[in-house]
Amino acid sequence: MRAAIDEARQGLAEGGIPIGSVLALAGEIVGRGHNRRVQSGSVVLHAEMDCLENAGRLSVREYQRATLYTTLSPCDMCSGAILLFKIPKVVIGENRSFCGPEAYLKERGVELALLDDDECYQLMQDFIRAKPELWREDIGE
Repeated sequence: MRAAIDEARQGLAEGGIPIGSVLALAGEIVGRGHNRRVQSGSVVLHAEMDCLENAGRLSVREYQRATLYTTLSPCDMCSGAILLFKIPKVVIGENRSFCGPEAYLKERGVELALLDDDECYQLMQDFIRAKPELWREDIGE
C-alpha cells in the first residue's frame, strides 16, 4: 500500500487527484499508476486503469494470481476491469470518501481487504475540500 500512496502523492503533486494503485505478483510490483485524468485530459485514466495500462499485457494466468492495491475503493469502471482480468484480490486503502461496488466485487468472487488507512483518507478529504468540483467530475456527479 505504501507504493500506492506514493503514487497518489505523485498525482497530487502533478495537479491531479490523489488516488494511487499498484499491481503485485508474488509480492513484486509489476505495474503502478495514479489518477491522471487531469494531467492527460483523459476520461478513463483512474489510478487502477493507469496501473493496469502501465503493467502492460500480462497473461491471463498472471492476472489471476495478482493483487491490486488501491488507495480508494474502485469505481464501477475500475471494478469492471478487475472482473474482466479476473484479479482475485483487491486491497483498498479507504472507502469512507467514496465506496464503489464492493458488494458486487465480492459476489463475483473477488477478495477485498479494507485497510481504512488514515493517510489515504486524509489525502482524499484534503483534496475534496480544496477541489470539490473536480472531485464530483471524477466520480461522475
